Amino acid sequence: MILLSCVALGLALLPALMFLRNLPLFCLPKVTPANSDATENAVSVLIPARNEADSIAACVQSVLANRDVELEVLVLDDDSDDATAAIVSQIANTDNRVHLIPGRPLPPDWNGKQHACWQLASAARHSRLLFLDADVRLQPGAIKRLMDYQDKREISLLSAFPQQETETILEKLLVPMMHYILLGFLPMARMRASSNPAYAAGCGQLFMTYAADYEAAGTHQAIQASRHDGVKLPRIYRQSGLMTDVVDGTALARCRMYRDGGQVIRGLLKNADEGIANSKLIGIFSLLILGASVLPLIALGGAIAKSSPLGVGIAGAAVVVAHLPRAIAAIRFRQPFVGVLLHSVAATLFIALQWTALVMAMLGKKVRWRGRF
Repeated sequence: MILLSCVALGLALLPALMFLRNLPLFCLPKVTPANSDATENAVSVLIPARNEADSIAACVQSVLANRDVELEVLVLDDDSDDATAAIVSQIANTDNRVHLIPGRPLPPDWNGKQHACWQLASAARHSRLLFLDADVRLQPGAIKRLMDYQDKREISLLSAFPQQETETILEKLLVPMMHYILLGFLPMARMRASSNPAYAAGCGQLFMTYAADYEAAGTHQAIQASRHDGVKLPRIYRQSGLMTDVVDGTALARCRMYRDGGQVIRGLLKNADEGIANSKLIGIFSLLILGASVLPLIALGGAIAKSSPLGVGIAGAAVVVAHLPRAIAAIRFRQPFVGVLLHSVAATLFIALQWTALVMAMLGKKVRWRGRF
């Protein structure tokens, strides 16, 4: 049991130490603007919208409230059968910065969101683009802060993780896993020192880029069939030798990604095979995540059962270390503490969903999302 406890502690330390190393790098610093040229502060905000009647008005209004930037807001109605288009049209009638674009029919072999983003970029008139999901709410100074950071660091594609709002138990357990995976397993210092595609990472809810770099990378057409733009879009930039970066957007934006437990499950399954759930990665990630998150509890239980004080001490330390990243994330990123307490459960569910997604991909089965496969 002492050996098992030592192994558990070692595995728990791997993501914990990486998380602590990455955390200050992930936090978005305030930077002095490189210039005050109005043309450099112009941005086209591009919002794909399919049946977003419940959220689109709040999203657009939050964009319009942004200060110190010249805005155009383009919303593409992607074949919605609710009031999305009518709501955007009403806003456009009162603010000439807002424009509604009717989406064209979805071609074969295109994913709906990628096709919508590609159309939006084609209609944009500014040299800087901000792709934004319709369920994101920006803070008034968010766009300018992202622009200043992008200019200062000369980043071709910048992504930010909004504060993730959660209400149901599955949301609270599984949605914060994105921060655990990102900060626990991506070497951010190495990512910023190299354009290697292996370090591609981002959040599909919010991407900022320059139009020229977007074209050079191949646009969304290069990932037209993908459901995982959070990884695939940064990857095509890096394959073109362009730098990408990802930062904390907790103070800049908020988003509720899913609305119930069923959406959480389907949302994680729909694109998992483009991320961890593939034959090259799933084995090692299963070992690392379960070894760091679940094995410490197993070792602690075994040490207690064997009445091994040393084993209990080592395994107890492993349990604390295993939960440390989630505890820090709960404070820093405003995440629910129930996810900290049930981290081992969340990790087990997450890995189970990855294996489910892999099996589904092998069987040729796809998850239906927003009425499409």
